[in-house]
Amino acid sequence: MARVVLAMSGGVDSSVAAHLLKDAGHDVIGVFMRHGEPPATACSTGLAQAAGGPQLGGALAIVSHRTDHKQGCCTASDALDARRVADRLDIPFYAIDFQQDFNRIIDYFVDEYTAARTPNPCVMCNNWIKFGRLFDYADSIGAEFVATGHYARLETDADGQPALLRGIDTSKDQSYVLFGIERELLPRMLLPVGSFEKPEIRRRAGEIGLAVAEKKDSQEICFVTSGDHAEFIRRRRPGVDLSGEVVTTSGQVVGTHNGLERFTIGQRRGLGIALGDPYFVVRLEPETNRVVLGTKDDLARNELTADRTNWLVDIPLNEPTRCLAKIRYNARPADGVVERLAGDRLRVTFDAPQYGVAPGQAVVCYDGDRVLGGGWIETTSATNGCSRGL
Repeated sequence: MARVVLAMSGGVDSSVAAHLLKDAGHDVIGVFMRHGEPPATACSTGLAQAAGGPQLGGALAIVSHRTDHKQGCCTASDALDARRVADRLDIPFYAIDFQQDFNRIIDYFVDEYTAARTPNPCVMCNNWIKFGRLFDYADSIGAEFVATGHYARLETDADGQPALLRGIDTSKDQSYVLFGIERELLPRMLLPVGSFEKPEIRRRAGEIGLAVAEKKDSQEICFVTSGDHAEFIRRRRPGVDLSGEVVTTSGQVVGTHNGLERFTIGQRRGLGIALGDPYFVVRLEPETNRVVLGTKDDLARNELTADRTNWLVDIPLNEPTRCLAKIRYNARPADGVVERLAGDRLRVTFDAPQYGVAPGQAVVCYDGDRVLGGGWIETTSATNGCSRGL
């Protein structure tokens, strides 16, 4: 029987993951990761099983319940839901303060938007906390595995190496946000719900009497409590002025805006400008604070480069490899060619133009269902409808 640290969010997926792991005979320890704003108040109900529970040398601390009104996946009510599930399943449960580590993610989020890039804090949370700091915690209590409720799978390939695969439920697949996991950690990861479809997970939750069986999935960025990320950024960077002009691709000034952080590549709604025909954000210029609008054709991109790559399989340098590539979490994988470049970079050339390719987002490459690796989009280019193949 292996000891497993399970990240519990209070949602149905991680709750059923706890049930599946325990049913498989594992020694499951549930952990709720507190990584929101510092607690304003605390009360005696307490989320930690015991003040003397497993800790990690002062860097992480067991904390008590607090009152807040956050939206997303790490509210006080979510923590209480997770605690109730743990009680129902009779597994140990601890709430751990990752606030210091999570400030790094908040800074990344704000810095990317102020640099006119579109961040993905969920990927960074997986890289730095869920499959980063949580492994440190697991090591401190002698746990062999770290598990989550992500819809992705881990299998062993023909060479005996662990392979990260898309979840069975393609509508819920979350392998995209896991591409950045360190390759050597794959053998110590467990993803119990990835082999199920979402309706089956909810059905199982109902069968075993979990109150979260019909709980809605979280949609918000957990640390943006107001739901307004631009307002959040301005509070974090009060001295930064990102206002400027709105122009067309021809250079015509058609209006002004009060902050680049309110826009992302491919955006059509909320532009505040009526131009008759549909227009989209095709470029953001941090050097001038200009928002550049154009037609859908102006959005088309055949190629991108990415940096800060992470590979989960061996890819030869400068050797084109056929792949499917996702340019954002909810995008369909697109056919193309990936080349691993020197300097921790890659290039993807698409068979057909892609739209809304945003610097700052991750591009993740697949061979069928298997995650090859990916990186963070730095540049994009159009080639007049031509694409480069093998």
